[in-house]
Amino acid sequence: MEENIIVNETKQYIVIRLGNEQFGIDIKYIDNIVRMQRITRVPMAQDYFKGVINLRGEVIPVMSLRVRFELEDDVIDTKTRIIIIKMDSQSKVGILVDQVKEVVTIGTEEIEKVAQGGPEGSGQYLDGVGKNGEELITLLNIANVISD
Repeated sequence: MEENIIVNETKQYIVIRLGNEQFGIDIKYIDNIVRMQRITRVPMAQDYFKGVINLRGEVIPVMSLRVRFELEDDVIDTKTRIIIIKMDSQSKVGILVDQVKEVVTIGTEEIEKVAQGGPEGSGQYLDGVGKNGEELITLLNIANVISD
């Protein structure tokens, strides 16, 4: 008699803060986390595109997650970080976040999927909501966030 065993897979997420919200980014896409540095503006770019940075000789575009999600504009302080994202087929992209908090491991059964509706298709940026103890962490579909 064979039993069906459901394996609970876990993923690691880096938890970031934007305003009062916590978001999780799948750690497999994180190339680097750097302190805030001078961002060179690029004319006629989208409003959420802050400009470019030079990271060890590599020019990397930087976008503001706050502006991308239509939150108030970035407030730069000592906790501000630029997370360098590397997708398989694309060049690196930096995303500006208020704070990098921690790395958490979340099991698949602790993730609630979200409806793909919402204003302006905002659900396309989300993979679900993860439960980490008592905290809820909105899990980002980072590929959709940075593509455009």
